[in-house]
Amino acid sequence: MLKEKLMSDLKDAMKEKQILKKNVVQMIRAAILQVEKDKQIELEDNQILEIIAKESKKRKDSLADYEKSGRQDLIDQVKEEIDIISEYLPKQLNKEEITSIVKKVIEETGALTIKDMGKVMKAAKEKIGAAADGKAINEVVRELLN
Repeated sequence: MLKEKLMSDLKDAMKEKQILKKNVVQMIRAAILQVEKDKQIELEDNQILEIIAKESKKRKDSLADYEKSGRQDLIDQVKEEIDIISEYLPKQLNKEEITSIVKKVIEETGALTIKDMGKVMKAAKEKIGAAADGKAINEVVRELLN
């Protein structure tokens, strides 16, 4: 379903001559196709969401570098790309929502110390999926296990 939406949005962007949106959607589709060819599988929507989340994270990471260099043209472009990519991601959870999910995961896994962080992170990431990035989840897990 997500693949069809991407294809439809690509066609619309081409018709309406939205060059940046067309490029972003093509980049997402290329990343999906690359994974499908490499692993020789058909990706499901949740796997596609992971790829889209990775692309969003790449943009957010590069944004810091552009801000340091003072390149306002690149900063604006990357912010627009992030906005376009976020249209395909589920609503991002805030810290309180992440904290409540992680607390449940800690109860379920029986984690007590920071040494249990790996199993808590794995279970939390499975529950939360692309609704929050790993860095935010990691911060909450560290807070709660310390």
